[in-house]
Amino acid sequence: MYEDFAPKLARVITEYSQPVHHNDLVLITASQETIPLVQALYEAVLRRGGHPYVIGGVPGLGDIKMRIAEEHQLTHVNPILDKMMDEMDVFYNIMASDNTKSMSSVPPEKSALIQKANKPIFEKYFERITTGELRWCIMPWPAQADAQEAEMSLLDWTQFIYEACNLHLDDPVAHWMSVRNEQDRLVNYLADKKEAHIVGPGIDLNFKFNDRVWINCSGSVNFPDGEIFTGPVEDSVNGHVDFNMRTVYGGREVNGVRFEFKDGLIVDASANKNEEWLMTQLDLDEGSRRLGEFAIGTNWEIQHVTGNTLYDEKIGGTIHMAIGRSIPESKGTNISAVHWDMVHDMKDGGEIYIDNELFYRAGEFMV
Repeated sequence: MYEDFAPKLARVITEYSQPVHHNDLVLITASQETIPLVQALYEAVLRRGGHPYVIGGVPGLGDIKMRIAEEHQLTHVNPILDKMMDEMDVFYNIMASDNTKSMSSVPPEKSALIQKANKPIFEKYFERITTGELRWCIMPWPAQADAQEAEMSLLDWTQFIYEACNLHLDDPVAHWMSVRNEQDRLVNYLADKKEAHIVGPGIDLNFKFNDRVWINCSGSVNFPDGEIFTGPVEDSVNGHVDFNMRTVYGGREVNGVRFEFKDGLIVDASANKNEEWLMTQLDLDEGSRRLGEFAIGTNWEIQHVTGNTLYDEKIGGTIHMAIGRSIPESKGTNISAVHWDMVHDMKDGGEIYIDNELFYRAGEFMV
């Protein structure tokens, strides 16, 4: 069952999402759980004339480092990864976890040290993807730990990912091209607009986006995909939101997050679970209390909340917002070591008004 999963996904990624060209240097980062997809990608890259390089993770190394490393070791930047971020043409990152809770007991101050130390690599990465020098795509592979996090059997989880990627269709590339065309229509409509107002159960929020760009996410950098997003003007966000879906960041699940914004800043925040971790991230740097992204999820093959942002932020009928770092393509300017997406379901009557005109209601676009 699903014997065609790896070769079919590898074909979509290397032909549609981020096509490999002759002599491209291609970095594939993976874990032991992802060997079938690594092999399929490796073969697909070679067949397209590229040069694949694989970095594989070993379970438990991060836990060992966090337990015994001293400060100078925690703040050490991996020179190999740094060099690769300079040289690679394509970066494929396969997402699969052997233990979704492995870092959940790490003291927040240790996590903060690593985040700050790796900020230069983070900045380089965003600079190169903004200029188009580095083409990248994050993709999934079914693993037992992720299935448990999503409260599914491994077989059900495999089917969920397979269908979320639309690999059950005869021609998934054609499907994703149609998604791209439809979302182009939406972002073109938004291109000359200025302001958004989101209302509904648990939310009353407004912001300006002015000359910011709305981005069509249709399988090029995240796979599976399905969203449109922009970068709110940093000092324009006002109102409140009570996020009604759980969120996981840095291995910690946080529930019942509530934010109040005033002139772009989160002036009041709370959570029902792991509030201390939330506050640590909000206080990490100057940009972590601002919104870097506002987005609308459009993938109706995804309806189950998994605790994995790669899927949850794409759920059809939802919106999500990221505190911290702006995505440069949107022309957002907020800088932070944090980029934490949080999802809010809009299917119970939520509405989005664009320049005072109804744009979206309960998951349906009205234009």
